[in-house]
Amino acid sequence: MDLRQLVRRGPCEWEIPRQGAMKVPAVLFGTEALLRDMDEKVREQATNVACLPGIVDASYVMPDGHWGYGFPIGGVAAFDAQQGGVISAGGVGFDVSCGVRCLLTGLRREDVMPVQRRLADALSTDIPAGVGSRGAIKLNAAEMEAMLVGGARWAVSQGWGSEADLERTEEGGHMLHAKPDCVSDQAKKRQREEMGTLGSGNHYLEVQEVQEVFDAAAAEAYRLQPGDVVVMIHCGSRGLGHQIGTDYLQSMVEEAPAHGLVLPDRELACAPIDSDLGRRYLGAMRAAINCALANRQILTHLVREVFRPLLPKARMPVLYDVSHNTCKQEPHRVGGHLRELYVHRKGATRAWGPGHPGLPPELRAVGQPVLIGGSMGTGSYVLAGNSAQPELAFSSACHGAGRAMSRHQALKQWHGRELVDQLAAQGILVRSPSSRGVAEEAPGAYKDVGAVVDAAQEAGLARKVARLRPLVCVKG
Repeated sequence: MDLRQLVRRGPCEWEIPRQGAMKVPAVLFGTEALLRDMDEKVREQATNVACLPGIVDASYVMPDGHWGYGFPIGGVAAFDAQQGGVISAGGVGFDVSCGVRCLLTGLRREDVMPVQRRLADALSTDIPAGVGSRGAIKLNAAEMEAMLVGGARWAVSQGWGSEADLERTEEGGHMLHAKPDCVSDQAKKRQREEMGTLGSGNHYLEVQEVQEVFDAAAAEAYRLQPGDVVVMIHCGSRGLGHQIGTDYLQSMVEEAPAHGLVLPDRELACAPIDSDLGRRYLGAMRAAINCALANRQILTHLVREVFRPLLPKARMPVLYDVSHNTCKQEPHRVGGHLRELYVHRKGATRAWGPGHPGLPPELRAVGQPVLIGGSMGTGSYVLAGNSAQPELAFSSACHGAGRAMSRHQALKQWHGRELVDQLAAQGILVRSPSSRGVAEEAPGAYKDVGAVVDAAQEAGLARKVARLRPLVCVKG
């Protein structure tokens, strides 16, 4: 990206000033090196988002930002329905509520290493993963409706977890105002046998070791100490979410002229929040969020079942579950006034700071856990929401490292089998049904996650708590 087109506002904050059809400026977070390495398309997309009706404050891009469909991945934008604001399927993404759940185990590295290979094999056997993967759970029509309304709360009612899990999940594991009748039959059909499956792409399940702690007080509250073992689950709403995105993007393109919407990019197809189409998409998207929450809850149960015979001392409570790729109705203070906004976070996560009333009491003093995933051979991080600037980017932070090259480019540079062998030599056991999938997700295809996290901290989006290193990785 050409930095001459940006105005520097701080060490890790840059602005594209309002110009032309832009209703607000665009703000990008990152070091000079991260910004230079971002595709020029990111600047173009952030500028286009700033042109949408009813946008508030700014169009934001997180330090892991890269080119996406319509909105950049790592994009955050909030809209006011009272000011003609819109909702955009491209601003949510196809993998609705793709997110990360972290489980504590109560185990230490020395407990796990003697059974590392057996654990890797058992997880890869019992956790369905890969393109089109199917699970043992098959939902009938009534069960599908109940799942789309109830989310993780429904899953717990079916025996896949406990009430304690819900207390550590965004929205209490249950997104209100979901409307299954706004979800197409095709979307429901695609999901009928996909509950409790990991999927493909950048989704994974990792057993990780806490390697370093940066914030002792937050780490104590999160129960993370060097040498501790945790499990991270990264997945979303599978085929159902993708189909919802496909269905509604097409409808939004077709109806845009009727709403008087002139789009700078067809991929920014949207609808007024208060329109019939906007309300239907919100209802369907909330149902997809519940699908993803239920999916991660079922996977949590399956992981616990794998650990039980191999590591009977394991105690596996949920640290936290965060969603990316959502639009949520939230109150935010802008210009000194509290406003009800619809916050799109595409490849970004909510990052509530200390004292937020929506946090569990035992986490309120230190802030929300923000879970940042790496890629097989790279570290993951746990951050905490920041109190210094609680409304910065609508209390949002980055969600991962962010791709540095396309999957097609990665396939030209790496081979899956070689990567698996190289990582095994480093003590990281990778299990995947697809060598191609491993190559596409090579650690070198991603940005330096440490640099991204450092930039997020420097910008005031969140603060570092702990760095984690993979021991076992199950990939789709």
